Amino acid sequence: MSTAVNQVPFGQKVAFGIGMLANQMFPAVLGIFMVVLVQDLGFPGWMWGVIYFFPRVFDSITDPIMGFISDNTKSRWGRRRQYVFFGAILMGLAFIVMWQLYREDGIEYNFIYFLLWSFVFYLGLTIFSVPYVAMGYEMSNDFHERTNIMAVAQWIGQWAWVVAPWFWVVMYDPDWFPTAEVATRTLAVWVGVICMLFAMVPAIFIKSKSTLNENYSPLNLRTIGSSLKEILKGFKEAFASPPFRKLCIATFFIFNAFNTIAAFSFFIVVYYLFNGNAPAAGIWPTLFGSLGAIVTTFVVIPIVAKMSKKMGKKNAFIWSQGISIIGYIMLWFLFVPGKPYMFIFALPFFSFGIGSLFTLMMSMTSDVIDLDELTSGKRREGVFGAIYWWMVKFGFAIAGGLSGLILSVVGFNADAQVQTEEALTGLRAFYSGVPILGTLIAMFVMRNYDVTEERANEIRAELDRRAKPVKTSSSYYPTDRVKSLFDRQFNLDTSVNTDITSKTTEEIKALFSASLNSGAPGLCFSPYFQGQDIDDLLSESQIRERMDTIQSHTKWIRSFSCTNGNEFIPKVAREAGLKTMVGAWIGPDKERNEKEIAALIDLAKSGYVDIAAVGNEVLLRGDLPKGELIEYIQRVKEALPNIQVGCVDTYFQFSEHADLVDSCDVILANCYPFWEGNDINEASLSLQKMYAVTQDAAKNKPVFITETGWPNKGEPNGAALPSSNNAMKYFIDINAWSQKHNVEVFYFSSFDEPWKIHHEGDVGQSWGIWDKNDKLKYS
Repeated sequence: MSTAVNQVPFGQKVAFGIGMLANQMFPAVLGIFMVVLVQDLGFPGWMWGVIYFFPRVFDSITDPIMGFISDNTKSRWGRRRQYVFFGAILMGLAFIVMWQLYREDGIEYNFIYFLLWSFVFYLGLTIFSVPYVAMGYEMSNDFHERTNIMAVAQWIGQWAWVVAPWFWVVMYDPDWFPTAEVATRTLAVWVGVICMLFAMVPAIFIKSKSTLNENYSPLNLRTIGSSLKEILKGFKEAFASPPFRKLCIATFFIFNAFNTIAAFSFFIVVYYLFNGNAPAAGIWPTLFGSLGAIVTTFVVIPIVAKMSKKMGKKNAFIWSQGISIIGYIMLWFLFVPGKPYMFIFALPFFSFGIGSLFTLMMSMTSDVIDLDELTSGKRREGVFGAIYWWMVKFGFAIAGGLSGLILSVVGFNADAQVQTEEALTGLRAFYSGVPILGTLIAMFVMRNYDVTEERANEIRAELDRRAKPVKTSSSYYPTDRVKSLFDRQFNLDTSVNTDITSKTTEEIKALFSASLNSGAPGLCFSPYFQGQDIDDLLSESQIRERMDTIQSHTKWIRSFSCTNGNEFIPKVAREAGLKTMVGAWIGPDKERNEKEIAALIDLAKSGYVDIAAVGNEVLLRGDLPKGELIEYIQRVKEALPNIQVGCVDTYFQFSEHADLVDSCDVILANCYPFWEGNDINEASLSLQKMYAVTQDAAKNKPVFITETGWPNKGEPNGAALPSSNNAMKYFIDINAWSQKHNVEVFYFSSFDEPWKIHHEGDVGQSWGIWDKNDKLKYS
């Protein structure tokens, strides 16, 4: 199974990659500049520890919060771009100001100054990086295109690690700067401004869609408590995903192991290859890091991208890490005193470890995010990105501690110009052994990672199916066609038209509660929970949970299907003592139609059906010719001679199709003043007209209004305005009218329906009396 390729223009990939250059340049340069705090400004070890630890703790806390905010932002610019733009500015300016340190200001002042600005810098980094990474995850829904995007981004981003090691050379070259202190103040301005501009590029040039109509969690001060709970819940749910957990654990071990021994390369080059003579070592320590980054850029990333297409992402990851193990083994033999150039032969091999890690892991995270959407119904790129990079940062922090521990274990003496043979041998053993062990653990963890290309495409196809627009009353309501039906006088009951203009919202709520408690009309039953979509399999327990919420407020329940768990609805309703109008969903799929018809007949013969409804708005949508629909109705009537049988459609269909009326025992009409663009003050009177028109066409057969309602939010339809007050007024009016005149009415709907958000926006999901969490909306 495959899906259409979401091909991303190369320019968009480059724009994302330029952002990656900034995202990697800041931490790369920061790691080099930090040495100045101790070496040139005299910070003691405890100050170094505080500066290293607390801003990163702050960073780890803000990352998931920013992920949640980014995922739930409603904006015409989308969810990410505004944060990336603002975060780039804050991050760049804070980096510049943070490094404006002067020795004469004193250690204590410089320490407090640098610490405070570190918090500002890391806040800017969070605001930028979390939405930025999420932008990459959502740029394409194609399995291989995602790897291409990440490959381009990592290729550009790797230049940070090619360039950054040379800052060390420049900072301590008196021909460039008199002191490293002066160098950091000056270079910070250049780095801050240039990288700030680079970081803005994705916000400016990467396209995004408006999210104004998305079904996101509210972001405001009143909901901060529930938002924090949802952040923790999202964190827990994301990490509970087995494939995602494997990606995080594998990354932790590889990245942690690499960074644990990263600093050792300087010591090995200086003390082992050059016997402690730093001037003789020259630029070889810098070349080790810089050449490794160049190999990663020009060799590893292109090869890994091709491997991924040939053998799949998991296999490409396993093979790449296996190659890196060969490289670490080679380094044991190719660190040769007096021949520093020998280690260059190992660089192409060991560079496959880190070089393949983020190219593949970020691509695989995109696939896992699709899997999460399939099960949760939410797009949570921000949350997943925040958790993944939190694991990276956690590994980086652990690596710092392990590095110091290893130096102590092997007996390395920082004050000695020449190290003991045992210390150097220990360093070399850990240099090869630690990453080999971490890599082997990661390969073991990833051995049964199961989001393959085939599985990813199946998930993508299902998500695309869910997102495909469906034909609804809103799309096909022919208001011009029905005007002639109202060219006569109607006997309308204006006494049920409540005036709310002089009432407060609380007074309207009181009227609504009284109306609901007096006994609501019948209710159209909405079975789908948050994250589910139409045709998902429903459980009996969720039907019971929702039935418990509404059963005391109505006497009728209407269902729309008899398969995929919908068959539990009439059974549970009957146990609650409610009458049932049970619908068989009829459409173009003939095989499904047969299953629906058979299930409807079985339910009726088992005593669970009071009225059988064959199809819902089949003629309105044009799903079947009228003759085929009537044949289905006749089949059900023959099978159920003692039960009233009809079909549900918009009220005007019965005026236009007398033979449809003839085929039905009962006339089941959907009547929506909202979709005809009626002002709320005329809406209940318009409903009365629709009912009268249907009665005229019904040939003295019983008439039920099977759907009517009013949304509380979303886009207006002509003069029909969604609002909570309007929704309450409409319910109050039609309930009063139906009770006064003994009209059978089914209100649409019992619960909000989040699955409609991608088909009809907020207005499609906002018709419920109860919300998506089963809470009464107007209490």
